[in-house]
Amino acid sequence: TSASLEAPHRPAGHRIVPRRASPRPRVCFSGGSAMARGAMRARARPGKRAVAGTLRGHGHGHGGRDRREAMGRAQKRDRAVSQSGVEDGRYGDVDIESLRKAAGPDYSSVQRNLALELVRVTEAAALEAGRWFGRGDKIKADNAAVKAMRKVLSVLEVDGVVIIGEGAKDEAPMLFCGERVGAGYGPEVDVAVDPLDGTTLVSQGRHGSISVLSMAERGTLLDCGPCVYMEKIVVGAEVGPGVVSLDQSLTVNLAALSARLRKPVTDLTIAILDRPRHEEMFEVCRNAGTRILAFSDGDVAMSLEAARPDSSVDMMIGIGGSPEGVLSACALKCMGGFMQGRFWPRNDEEASLARDLDLNMGIMTVDDMVSGEDVYFAATGISDGMLNGVRYWSGGATTNSLVMRSASGTVRTLETHHHWAKPGLTNISGRAGANGEDYVAPHFMRMTPPNGNDHF
Repeated sequence: TSASLEAPHRPAGHRIVPRRASPRPRVCFSGGSAMARGAMRARARPGKRAVAGTLRGHGHGHGGRDRREAMGRAQKRDRAVSQSGVEDGRYGDVDIESLRKAAGPDYSSVQRNLALELVRVTEAAALEAGRWFGRGDKIKADNAAVKAMRKVLSVLEVDGVVIIGEGAKDEAPMLFCGERVGAGYGPEVDVAVDPLDGTTLVSQGRHGSISVLSMAERGTLLDCGPCVYMEKIVVGAEVGPGVVSLDQSLTVNLAALSARLRKPVTDLTIAILDRPRHEEMFEVCRNAGTRILAFSDGDVAMSLEAARPDSSVDMMIGIGGSPEGVLSACALKCMGGFMQGRFWPRNDEEASLARDLDLNMGIMTVDDMVSGEDVYFAATGISDGMLNGVRYWSGGATTNSLVMRSASGTVRTLETHHHWAKPGLTNISGRAGANGEDYVAPHFMRMTPPNGNDHF
């Protein structure tokens, strides 16, 4: 009937719970006091204490406990013992040598990555040079960077020779070309340094300065000899070789670059060092409608910007420093990209000396400038640019760095927090000041007051 199909009347707040197999009745309700709920649970389990006591009296309680203990011992006995794949035979049919040759990183053995040690050197130089940001003295800024780099480099476990340095032995007191650096043992390497790439940028408080260091196997870095300047052209890996060249006119290079990147010449951005010798380049780019990024200093940083993926700079071209050209080649050896260089003698005497030394006066590729297969590169930002500059805060500073290795192809970006109170190569304690004296931290950076009456 219709009456039998109607739901039975239930009190408000009552909810239906599915019946489950259980040795005792379940009471489900809502509402009421905690005392009432406790009483109802007690009434739903009559005789529980007596039954439990009876079981224990007949020994059933101990028997249950014994059975549980026996089951636990059996589970422990049967539990698998952790073994390596070699021990339990899982990898018995695997050829380890084939794994090493397979695509992807080789994790069969961990090798020393010198770049992760070089970055501590560039960090130290950046921390010292950064204190001279905007203070109008590029000599003191450069000296501070050189001394800090030399100090930390001296404890690195390598046997290094400076090939690209601060100049000839008579012109530079530290990090001069031919100087032996490192602890004197370990890998034999060639060293290229630029403790402060962009001295004018730092002294005038401008963006784009970095500290750079690179190493490669002994005898693989190009020695620039008397040639101070080099023609350079740099593009990213997506452009590749065979598109632009120093043998082609700038107009031809712009057209070829536009075709390869599939965008109009008017959308290209070309970085050119802002010097009077480049007036013709500026004029060609303006006539073509190309966007121009004129930079005053910082060859290495701009080469990195032109070569890195997804950069706003499509090509860097112009005449800059030869040492910076070799450092840029080291970077591109690690990160990819295309670069050509050609020495640009300033006068006949310099050209004659270069020929006497049998230097290559033609077009050089990255492999011509750094022929090694295991190249390490580290750069730390001093002022904001491709890398963030040094940030000083009470009790420490923050640096941003780029760390690369050619053999593995790894490109790392690091953010490091330096705490002056902690022991380390880049802390304040024992670091030399710009004039050679021991560095004394400003009052607001001291971790302990200079006298008991100071409050900060």
